[in-house]
Amino acid sequence: MAEVSFVYGLSLVSMSVIPGAWRRTAAGAGLLATNGAVAPTIFAEMSALAATTGAINLGQGFPDEDGPAEVLDAARRAIADGLNQYPPGRGTPDLRLAIAEHQRRFYGLDVDPDTEVLVTVGATEALTATLLALIDGPDDEVVVFEPYYDSYAAAVSLAGGTLRTVPLRAPDFQPDLDRLADAVTDRTRLILVNDPHNPTGAVFGRDVLAEIVRLAELHDAVIVTDEVYEHLSFHAPHVPIATLPGAAERTLTISSAGKTFSATGWKIGWIHGPAALITAVITVKQFLTYVGGSPFQPAIAVGLRLPDAFFVDAAAALAHKHELLGAGLQAAGFRVFAPQGGYFTLADASGVGGADGAEFCRTLPTRAGVGAIPMAAFLSPAHRADPEYAGIVRFAACKRVEVLEEAVRRLSVLQG
Repeated sequence: MAEVSFVYGLSLVSMSVIPGAWRRTAAGAGLLATNGAVAPTIFAEMSALAATTGAINLGQGFPDEDGPAEVLDAARRAIADGLNQYPPGRGTPDLRLAIAEHQRRFYGLDVDPDTEVLVTVGATEALTATLLALIDGPDDEVVVFEPYYDSYAAAVSLAGGTLRTVPLRAPDFQPDLDRLADAVTDRTRLILVNDPHNPTGAVFGRDVLAEIVRLAELHDAVIVTDEVYEHLSFHAPHVPIATLPGAAERTLTISSAGKTFSATGWKIGWIHGPAALITAVITVKQFLTYVGGSPFQPAIAVGLRLPDAFFVDAAAALAHKHELLGAGLQAAGFRVFAPQGGYFTLADASGVGGADGAEFCRTLPTRAGVGAIPMAAFLSPAHRADPEYAGIVRFAACKRVEVLEEAVRRLSVLQG
């Protein structure tokens, strides 16, 4: 193999000489050009642009303030007490117990912490390990709702599967159930459900969840859920799909601590479900990272046992930030789609010169001093030119109130 030296994100024709699974992974994520050049993710591009221009970065979804003191103090104690070596492969017993207690406390789910819970390095590893474990080739299809979190397509491609998408359309971003039924067939291995949904902020209705379960039973598919925003649902309590009749025995539920406890850098996630499916996932996961975050695991156990008031207040505080951001965007000339949950507000920038969302986001840091992400980043390459999504951009509301207020002030320059 030819020796190649490169910096990630540079356009290098020489990358085309390197074979391997990375190529289909990059292609699945829409990062591989026909000449073999590798592009950076839009998140890296927009964050770098915000940094170089001094713009407020409302592109990437990470908070700019720390989580609860009890959780931070527990991590410090764990480090001081010497919990700095490998934890058990499935995760520390107390964190697995805390996850099981959490699922019973909030949702009435009975989960065996010893056989049905696996701690992972964030939700993304849980998802990737699941796809690698359960997909066996291109005949295995994974149905996802589009737009989608960008790692979904990359991980499906890495696993060698085939992605099938069901569109979510403005203004409510609920799927058409006939389109969903058409997408799920006997070739469907997994139905991947992100609820509350990133990037749209949608919370799927009970009818949608029930239809997913019906179709999974009809076609013998496994349901995989990404519920990292479970405690950030604004208008109604979160409903895990595993609570629906007939769902638990075919559902793998994924969540993480990062969003709930403002600790995205700790990368503590988990997955639970039937013991046989968890065994399949851990068989792959143990050869990815093996384990991670030893002193953070007891800290997250503390977090999961915090009083109900913490979780209620966290959702209310974020909902207020969305209202502040949404009002500012609307005043600046955007059409705002108020989210039902999660970190992000979507807005149509067509009225402020953003009919091309990608180009708009590339000029916004210079034009207004704010960074955002175009909807195209969450679409499959074949659908990135869809006119219904063309002017829609995503803003992160998970920042301090004073930061959002300054962002709104800056965006006001877009008013006609």
